[in-house]
Amino acid sequence: MPRSGPRYARFARYSAGGVVLALLLTGCTSDPLADQYREGSGKNYIAGDGTIAEFAPDSREDPVVFSGETVDGGAFDSADAAGEVMVVNFWYAGCAPCRVEAPILQQVHDDYGDEVAFVGVNVRDQAGTARPFEDDFAITYPSILDADEGRVQLAFAGKVPPAAVPTTLVLDREGRVAARILGQVKDASILTTIVDGVLDEGA
Repeated sequence: MPRSGPRYARFARYSAGGVVLALLLTGCTSDPLADQYREGSGKNYIAGDGTIAEFAPDSREDPVVFSGETVDGGAFDSADAAGEVMVVNFWYAGCAPCRVEAPILQQVHDDYGDEVAFVGVNVRDQAGTARPFEDDFAITYPSILDADEGRVQLAFAGKVPPAAVPTTLVLDREGRVAARILGQVKDASILTTIVDGVLDEGA
């Protein structure tokens, strides 16, 4: 029976990108990312240049609980997404890489629909500055305003280095950090591959 549905469509859409990524990892012997991948050292992450880290389930730290007021005047509480895989993106309006990756994040959000929770964390702006950014890029998922008290940043302390914006985290169904992308998400297939891996855990 032929496979169909959103996840298969995503697989077909990004398979070429995944193949390219795999070839890059296996085809360049001087690349530290590839070296560590092939090494299989059990470090539970690929350090490379520090951009991407993935953590095995048995090495993940405690669940992260967070909440806050959103750009649109509502509220977000991580407890409302309990049991779901979640993507958390740290950003602010004046951040050039944030502007480049915004359409990519929205695209991935649209592809998963209700299957994966998405939330932004704005680390510098008030609503009057953050809202035009969201309007410009047609962002439909909520973002927490965290500039004044920094409670969300504090909740993720040690997982998101200070001033490391943008940073994108993927949380597993228990609310633990399963993966981290430091810097701009450069291609949807990178984030999708990570999210699919976390979705498949325990399936």
